[in-house]
Amino acid sequence: MSRIGRAPIPVPSGVKVELGAENTVTVTGPKGKLTHTFPQTITVTQEGDTLFVARADDSKTNKSLHGLSRTLLNNMAQGVSAGFSKSLEINGVGYRVAKVGDHLVFSVGYSHPVMVNAPAGISFTTESPTRLTVNGIDKQLVGQVAANIRAIRKPEPYKGKGIKYANEVIRRKAGKAGKVGGKKK
Repeated sequence: MSRIGRAPIPVPSGVKVELGAENTVTVTGPKGKLTHTFPQTITVTQEGDTLFVARADDSKTNKSLHGLSRTLLNNMAQGVSAGFSKSLEINGVGYRVAKVGDHLVFSVGYSHPVMVNAPAGISFTTESPTRLTVNGIDKQLVGQVAANIRAIRKPEPYKGKGIKYANEVIRRKAGKAGKVGGKKK
């Protein structure tokens, strides 16, 4: 069996799990509500405050879906209780971000400011003009929005300018080397 798939999922306090028809699982907590429909070959059962995920057989597809389904369900339980966040940093002279209403305005070296609207379930916080955080209950959506923001101006390897994740390390390259010992004829 899958080591990840067979691990039990503890349900945090204050979180309610509803197992619906056609493998639909709804998780409700203090931060919100998430729903996901799992494949028919995956079964989710609840015993007290613990969830278990099982698969129908040992086919290759079911083995891969087993661990994935357990991880998705665990992320749902964690998201509605604590939430997820991704921090980003902006490096570069004159590069900054400002929060206007519920959307962000980036000045990152283009001739125009770039606006990013917050999708449903996502909120932005700006600690300073060069730091921002993407918050939400859906881990996949938080990661996708953070990746879309990073794609506005990816960090470049020569000066390190651009938008990067807070824990990301940019490998720097050496610039052009001048001619050494070149002789004219």
